[in-house]
Amino acid sequence: MRAASPLPGARKALEVRNLRVGFPTEEGMVQAVGGIDLEIERGRTLALVGESGCGKSVTGRALMALQPKHAEVSGEIWLTPGRQEAQLDRRLRASSENGSFNLLQFKPGGKEMRHVRGGLISMIFQEPMTALSPLHTIGDQIMENILLHRTKNRKEARSIALEMMERVGIGNAQRRLDQYPHEFSGGMRQRAMIAMALSCQPALLIADEPTTALDVTIQAQVLELMKQLQHELGMAILFITHDLGVVAETADEVAVMYLGRIVERAPVRELFRNPKHPYTKGLMRSIPRIGGVGGRLASIEGTVPLPLNRPPMCGFYERCSERIEGVCNRQDVPESDAGPGHKVRCFLYSEPEKKGDNPHE
Repeated sequence: MRAASPLPGARKALEVRNLRVGFPTEEGMVQAVGGIDLEIERGRTLALVGESGCGKSVTGRALMALQPKHAEVSGEIWLTPGRQEAQLDRRLRASSENGSFNLLQFKPGGKEMRHVRGGLISMIFQEPMTALSPLHTIGDQIMENILLHRTKNRKEARSIALEMMERVGIGNAQRRLDQYPHEFSGGMRQRAMIAMALSCQPALLIADEPTTALDVTIQAQVLELMKQLQHELGMAILFITHDLGVVAETADEVAVMYLGRIVERAPVRELFRNPKHPYTKGLMRSIPRIGGVGGRLASIEGTVPLPLNRPPMCGFYERCSERIEGVCNRQDVPESDAGPGHKVRCFLYSEPEKKGDNPHE
């Protein structure tokens, strides 16, 4: 039975259902993403947060079909561009359901996905120095995307690239267009990456740690620029980060990820004011406080376990100070309502399933 597509006219630019990304190894299956649900409305920002190794970047790359060839991906990724059908590639129009596309029906290297990647979905990668080619000028690299998705006229493509560089605040853009990445500072390279990502006016922008290694002044400028361009273009943004300070400034909603699962989702103010999951509480306690009493910073003991052949149980069990012995380590944790728009995956807020070996029976 084929899953239903999103409703016509829905404001959701992206809807992810039960996305799983696994990597088969000799020891077994490494489940980097273990069945997550996400949705982002047009013009809004969802922050995906969590410590290193929890599956954030794997999720972002899966949305663009950039995972390694041996990866096993399942679920549904529905993209609703919100554009007139006449502007879309004919192959995409043919596979559309109510103006939406399930991206996992396309081959990662197929023509349909190449039209989506860079055109309808763009990504700002974590480290611009390694994402940019040192052998080509900044202008040529921005123009490549424009020539693929917007126009075949090189003069027009150069004009669009120049306009985008000016809009992202790169001074003397006419000269900078013909320079190489090593001639740009870190902040300027990041701006060039943003110009490249936005040059085709995507429906969804994936920003993977876009302010990493930038000083706070440039970071603030980059974040303000992204918000301004989002307002002008009406695009949805998936902001991948571990910096809760950046989340507070940029996000409308937050999804907290741990060991390949979304353990808590809520509007940004609600999450900061009333975190529910023990992991989220630990993240909040670890934020340095200005003017606080001297002492050691709070930390979450232990490390993220390897997601290899793990049994059905709470992924945070081994590090949790509020765990329930015989419950949290016996079965998978369902998602529960913790308030308006607030979801949490924890047995502190839901009843465990009644089983024969349940110690509470």
